[in-house]
Amino acid sequence: MGLTTEPNSRETRRPLNRWPFSFADSRLNPWRGLGGLPREVWLLFATNLINRAGMMVLPFLVVYLTRDRHFTLVQAGFALAVYGAAAIAAGPISGWLSDRIGALPIMRASLLMSGSVVLLFPLARSRAAVYAATALWAACAELFRPASLAAITHVVASEERKPAYALNRLAINLGMSIGPALGGFLAAVSFRAMFLVDALTTIIAGLVLTFAPWHAATGGRSVDSDSLSRGDTRSLLHDRRLLIFLSASFLVGIVFFQHESALPLYLVQYLSLSPAFYGGLFTVNTLLIVALEVPLNRATSHWPNAWALFTGCMLFAIGFGSLAVVSSATGVLVTVVLWTFGEMMLFPAMSAHLGDIAPVEQRGAYMGAYSMSLSVALASGPWLGTQLLASAGPIGVWSIMFVLGALAAVLMVYGAPDRRPLRVAVAAES
Repeated sequence: MGLTTEPNSRETRRPLNRWPFSFADSRLNPWRGLGGLPREVWLLFATNLINRAGMMVLPFLVVYLTRDRHFTLVQAGFALAVYGAAAIAAGPISGWLSDRIGALPIMRASLLMSGSVVLLFPLARSRAAVYAATALWAACAELFRPASLAAITHVVASEERKPAYALNRLAINLGMSIGPALGGFLAAVSFRAMFLVDALTTIIAGLVLTFAPWHAATGGRSVDSDSLSRGDTRSLLHDRRLLIFLSASFLVGIVFFQHESALPLYLVQYLSLSPAFYGGLFTVNTLLIVALEVPLNRATSHWPNAWALFTGCMLFAIGFGSLAVVSSATGVLVTVVLWTFGEMMLFPAMSAHLGDIAPVEQRGAYMGAYSMSLSVALASGPWLGTQLLASAGPIGVWSIMFVLGALAAVLMVYGAPDRRPLRVAVAAES
């Protein structure tokens, strides 16, 4: 039975579905021109904003388990490990399913199912039940990200992908500036209320995708069955560019996730800075992302992917590596600004690069592999950083992070050809 087809020429023509408003054309407006992005990108923006604005259970999961369920810290930490393990497995599964039944059904199912699991989560009382519920929750929730990344590749032309991914991250960061703060208030009042709000916002986000018009081919299958069969014969393990990219993303992910592990320990225990100062760094990071990430990627959208990938990785390397010689609060703040610019350039560029190198019929699989590489970095990076800090000291850990970031930058350049010949090839196919 034939599948819904979409001509490859969509890569080279401007999308027809536009959001019914546009930003002001003034040069003073850093987000000018984004109104030309397809309607589907704005639907994803709204979905991510609603979902992340209600995301509060995961940041407070350990607090909930230790206070309400009387878990030990080790038992509560194991619950996070269970979540991480399920997230690693969910990435490739999401990509595989997205290539076969479409990204939109996967995103809908992820939000509706994960919201339902969070709603019922407080009913889990024994440790075994909590661990099982955590694994099911992670498996459902983590299906969303690879599918959403793949969806953008289908509705946005190559030269507009970095701004589109930056807009997607803007929604996530705006939402995360609300969710954990609201969660802290609700947790002080009622953990049940925290679960209820998180679940309802997740389900509402799913309903937005269910009932809002989605006219792009990503709502269903984007290629015919013959093309899909040909894509299956080409194993991801045989794509040298992908393997190099995944290695680089894993290395730079280890560096990035030190902001959750080695960095706070270094600031408090070695530099005697307050936890409040560390918390304030997140505010600086978020404000910079909200204000600058979209216009920065809009301004550099014409760059070859290799330039943005190299620059982003090197800013991570320099930002974290500089902590080996920094000892003042001002110096730490400068390093945070450096790696925040790296974050703003690198993550949209990595998603855009994958959209360029992935065969149309395997975009979901490529995004799933990328998601898995970052999940593995999240699972291993914080542990590695704390172990290095304890054994090698501040100079050792931050010097190693510089080397890892610089190595990732070299790998990114080595495996990222200029995307312009690819667009020519795509145009020739269409």
